[in-house]
Amino acid sequence: MHFDVSNLFTWNNLSIALDVLIIWYLVYRLIMMIRGTKAVQLAKGIAFIFIVRIVAGLLQLRAVTYIVDQIVSWAVIGIIVIFQPEIRRGLERLGRTPIFNGRGESPHDQSVRMVKELDKAIQYMSKRRIGALITIQQDTGLDDYIETGIKLDADITGELLINIFIPNTPLHDGAVIINNNRIAVAAAYLPLSDNSMIPKRLGTRHRAAVGISEVTDAVTIVVSEETGGVTITKNGRFLLDLSRDEYLKYLNAQLVPKEEKKIPWYKRVINKVWKWGADR
Repeated sequence: MHFDVSNLFTWNNLSIALDVLIIWYLVYRLIMMIRGTKAVQLAKGIAFIFIVRIVAGLLQLRAVTYIVDQIVSWAVIGIIVIFQPEIRRGLERLGRTPIFNGRGESPHDQSVRMVKELDKAIQYMSKRRIGALITIQQDTGLDDYIETGIKLDADITGELLINIFIPNTPLHDGAVIINNNRIAVAAAYLPLSDNSMIPKRLGTRHRAAVGISEVTDAVTIVVSEETGGVTITKNGRFLLDLSRDEYLKYLNAQLVPKEEKKIPWYKRVINKVWKWGADR
């Protein structure tokens, strides 16, 4: 029996595959949309009602089947009324997706925004001599140190960073660790360096910053509570008392990737088809 591979690439098969992918994506987005909301409990209730309906149909329980059918018939209106705020937020979130909003925020834009928020926090804390220790994960994972902190998983904002390091607050001791452009944890413990080259006038925060830079490739920012000076460490090296222009230049060079030219989706498809045809 001869099997022709070309028979798989028919329009009927492609439409079926596209249909399945669209349904899978819609279900995935729906699950992500309701995750963490009270709509999860609603989904469980709906699933339970459908299971009861199937069982009642198999067992030919006419009264139960009739009641469940009536509940399902009116449930749509009830769901819209009860969960109107969640539905509105979901539609607003859908409207902000790249499909309708041009494109999502690129890694370059995210990094630029992160540096901007870091600068806002550094300037505020430096002028008021508020001590701070901020570590930004690079290629080497920081999971061992993240586990020692208090989980936040929050957007990076200057205001949040400032509030974390305000003296005599629960989170001001230890380090903030940033991972994937989000504040992963606060009050994390970092290893202290035994490097004799570190000036004795520098405190524990600076030793912790140098220590983490000796075992990982993370970029760490220190604001001194004694002088308000800004120090950055990486790969066992430390840059002391940087001016605003100096630390911004360094952070942009280390943290902000080069902006890639955006290629329209239809051109990418055409290029892939052209390349596929050339390889055959």
